[in-house]
Amino acid sequence: MEYIVSARKYRPSSFDAVVGQQALTTTLKNAVASGKLAHAYLFCGPRGVGKTTCARIFAKVINCTNPTHDGDACGECESCKAFAEQRSMNIFELDAASNNGVDHIKSLMDQTRVPPQVGKYKVFIIDEVHMLSQSAFNAFLKTLEEPPAHVVFILATTEKHKILPTILSRCQVYDFERMTVPNIIAHLKHVADDQGITYEEEALNLIAEKADGGMRDALSIFDQAASFCQGNITYEKVLEDLNVLDVDNYFKAIDLALECKVTEEMLLLNGVVEKGFDGGHFISGLASHVRNVLMAADASTLKLIETSDVLRQRYAEQARKCSAKFLYSALKILNECDLKYRQSSNKRLLVELTLIEVAQIQQPDDDGVGRGPKKKLKSLFKNIMTNAVQSETAPQVAGTVRPVLSSTTQKSQANQPMEAPKAETVNLSAPKVSLSGLGMSFESILNGKKEKRMDISTEKKTTENETFTLSDLRLQWLAMCNRMESANMGGMAKRLKNIVPSITVYPSIELVVENEMLRKELDDIKKRLEVTMAKHLHNGNITLSVRLAEQTEKRKILTPKENFEEMLEYSKSLRILAEKLNLELE
Repeated sequence: MEYIVSARKYRPSSFDAVVGQQALTTTLKNAVASGKLAHAYLFCGPRGVGKTTCARIFAKVINCTNPTHDGDACGECESCKAFAEQRSMNIFELDAASNNGVDHIKSLMDQTRVPPQVGKYKVFIIDEVHMLSQSAFNAFLKTLEEPPAHVVFILATTEKHKILPTILSRCQVYDFERMTVPNIIAHLKHVADDQGITYEEEALNLIAEKADGGMRDALSIFDQAASFCQGNITYEKVLEDLNVLDVDNYFKAIDLALECKVTEEMLLLNGVVEKGFDGGHFISGLASHVRNVLMAADASTLKLIETSDVLRQRYAEQARKCSAKFLYSALKILNECDLKYRQSSNKRLLVELTLIEVAQIQQPDDDGVGRGPKKKLKSLFKNIMTNAVQSETAPQVAGTVRPVLSSTTQKSQANQPMEAPKAETVNLSAPKVSLSGLGMSFESILNGKKEKRMDISTEKKTTENETFTLSDLRLQWLAMCNRMESANMGGMAKRLKNIVPSITVYPSIELVVENEMLRKELDDIKKRLEVTMAKHLHNGNITLSVRLAEQTEKRKILTPKENFEEMLEYSKSLRILAEKLNLELE
């Protein structure tokens, strides 16, 4: 006897046999029962969920001469028998993936003119309709909008977004749902019982999860597993056959993380990699597992986990061990690893660091394993101000530090003759640290003031006369622009950054600008710029001049991408680095 794969052998022949699409099949049956048929239908949804099957059943039902009262086919009339024996002349199927040209559509349109010999309708099923070419779609539009009364079009596609809006507006659109894991398991049980195959429910659950919502895929995997297991489908054999990572690894990884066992986590990962699994696959699977545990933490979201009842109970048990903070943090860490994995040059190390982070979520900050207490800038400044205030209020002894005596020592020495304490001499001539880059003076910090320093000095020129180089000049020019940006003078700062100062006759500085408007703007603040440069370059003889650029001096302002390309041409090392890391500036 010829062997037929389960996906074909158990293809539904009636609406009642269709799994997981009850709302759609009920709608179609009601349309047949009431006689309210549209001239064009569009069936959308993922692969293997019953789009083509429902199209064939619908074509069979609307041509049945004795339909049942609930809108299903009788299965005994001549039209139904012809359909069952695959000799019906009223049903035409076209695979648009391989017949997507204008000529194929025109040939199909010619057939619509001939009325059916048996039955009421000629049904044209066009599968993968999104594969039609633009010209084929255009040739199809007119007939699709106003077909003959005896013609019904049923279009099927897995990619609805590729269908032209003009096609969508001419069809009744039916969106098919993905198969749920319980529905797939129930159908696989029926198939297994019909074929006399024994099974473990966990094994069928694994097959259903591997199918990813497609019944056809589930039946194909079922046939493969049945052949490998020789009629007894067990969980261990299905794991081996499909090369699927056991979910026990994920449960164990979370248990180890809750106990902060980093070493055991590394050994677990090594065992997974030695079995041939990719580290990125393990991370993505672990992220899905943590999501399921999070859903299992609340009874109202437990139903969102698509798995068997036994495994759902295991998720609930682990959820009782985990805090919400742990689960949220683990999800964030795992998701970041998943995003970085493809670009990482050392993928194994990235996965290991991620598992270490997850294992240390529950770790105290001061346990000496590298996750020390966090130091905040705010606390640092608070300590600076406290120490400064104390130093101001404490008695001052030049060049010495006054010792502080404990209360016990003071009491014990109360009746003793007064002796001068021995003070340790300390050098207080340490170099001063300038806080001008912070935008406010140290005195302002102590007094609680918030006012910013002037970014362009208005003071008089310094009397210093130190020498400076062109690089010193440009460095201080850029520093001045940065200070202006921090003081909400971003517009002027950006314009000044585009100007490259130069030294004409030392110490005279020249600024070359592109247009008259900018020249006038700089003339207004030229004196202030002179004072600022003199102050930071320590040279009071500096003079500053502004002039318009000549035509030959004008340069094109490059975009960041153009700058990057020029850098690649200039630097061979950068070009090699960009090629190895596949860098590209968008």
